[in-house]
Amino acid sequence: MSRSLKKGPYIDERLIAKIQRLHQGDQTIVNTWSRDSVISPEMVGFRRSQIR
Repeated sequence: MSRSLKKGPYIDERLIAKIQRLHQGDQTIVNTWSRDSVISPEMVGFRRSQIR
């Protein structure tokens, strides 16, 4: 089931903080346990890995 439009997209605060510390085009892989986070425009261009 998808998230309610009333609530808006969910992005884990620790994940967005990791992305903001990186520079555009950086090839560092960002590991995260947050599988329910939505990919935001700030995340485009970075490599992301989900730990299962």
